Amino acid sequence: MRWALVKVSLAVTAMVVVAFAVPLGLVIREMARDRAFSNAEREAAAVAPALSITTDREQLERVVASAGSDAGMAVHIPAPGAASGSEDAATGGPTDIGRQRATDEDIAAVRAMGRASTAEVGGGSTLLQPVALSSGEIAVVEVYVPESEVTNGVGTAWAVLAAVGAALIVGSVAVADRLGVRMVQPARRLVDGAHELGEGRLGARVPVEGPDELRRAAVAFNSMADQVVQLLANERELAADLSHRLRTPLTVLRLNAASLGDGPAAEQTRAAVEQLEREVDTIIRTARDAKPQTAAAGPGAGCDAAEVVRERMGFWSALAEDEGRKWRVAGADRPVRIPVARTDLAASLDALLGNVFRHTAEGTAFAVDLHNGEDAVIVLVSDAGTGIADPEAAMARGRGSGTDGSTGLGLDIVRRMAESTGGDVRIGSSVLGGTEVRLWIQLDGRTAPVRRGHRGAVRRRRQGRAQAQAHH
Repeated sequence: MRWALVKVSLAVTAMVVVAFAVPLGLVIREMARDRAFSNAEREAAAVAPALSITTDREQLERVVASAGSDAGMAVHIPAPGAASGSEDAATGGPTDIGRQRATDEDIAAVRAMGRASTAEVGGGSTLLQPVALSSGEIAVVEVYVPESEVTNGVGTAWAVLAAVGAALIVGSVAVADRLGVRMVQPARRLVDGAHELGEGRLGARVPVEGPDELRRAAVAFNSMADQVVQLLANERELAADLSHRLRTPLTVLRLNAASLGDGPAAEQTRAAVEQLEREVDTIIRTARDAKPQTAAAGPGAGCDAAEVVRERMGFWSALAEDEGRKWRVAGADRPVRIPVARTDLAASLDALLGNVFRHTAEGTAFAVDLHNGEDAVIVLVSDAGTGIADPEAAMARGRGSGTDGSTGLGLDIVRRMAESTGGDVRIGSSVLGGTEVRLWIQLDGRTAPVRRGHRGAVRRRRQGRAQAQAHH
């Protein structure tokens, strides 16, 4: 905006300067020419009275010398009787005083017309002024006007005009630049404040200054920031309150789990209750401290996805055996490092596997496949259920399936975890006949490309393994 104002001001001022300076320069040149020829007319007028009285050469030379000089003035007197054509014209010839520069034709034309005229000669111009003599003939006074006298002062005047025009242009550019700074600085502060607020610095505010429009924008931004802070505070309080309400049923579950006695199922139940209590405590502390529940993993951070997959499948396998579900894990036999916190990946796997147990009938088989690529890690959770009729609706936050216990937040948790690495989540059909959820975790932070060929290769490898297990 600043440079745009400067360019507009430069263009407008330059056009104004040219529109006024060029005609004014031409007028100054014409005035200098008129001044030079006016002086020449006065010199010629000084000789006219003497010519009307006498045509004596010596007297006229003295008059010419006093009026001008032989180098700048000349007098051309025709021969006596030339005007009437009498025979006396042969008794004497024409008289020329001074240096003649104009041609005989120009002098004859002025004598015939009877009015003053100018003629171009080498180095300048001449003024030819006719004067009537007492004898009736017409004498011509020639005054030489050199080019230097015609242009005297024109160059200085043009230089002054150019200096004034340049000063006007520089001044207008400086004023436009100051106005641009006055407009741009509040706009930049508004942009910086928006970036700070977007980065989580909720105390970012913008000073109310500058033009009226930017002042109103700053007031609106500060009001919006205050509302955002208030909304976040209300949301944190609500999350903390809702999480705190879970303590009472958790206490009952913990007491009931303690009375189950010994056995694998009892131990798993008590471990699940303890983990649930820890998650609730984490939610409450995070909400009260106004800190994000998860943060992007820094260099060297993350977890072993294969270890997390084995751990969570160890947990869900007990429930799968109780419900008669066949399950399979592939690709988790060697370490697979990903830039995701262990708790985030575990929560995402629990959400996906929980959906399998919640939305498919007992006895429905499921599988978890882990594929390690050069720039991404893919986690596939598939089942042999009835599938999802509307995958887009399933990915929408807060919709759920409409059944009890379905809030639609599970897949959103998975999606946010994947997108934090530059990946994504896709829902499709699995080779088992049901639903397949593909979790793409980007390793280098770039946006995950659509790799149809890679996905097809993954499916072919899975199908080959499934067929091999069916033969066994």
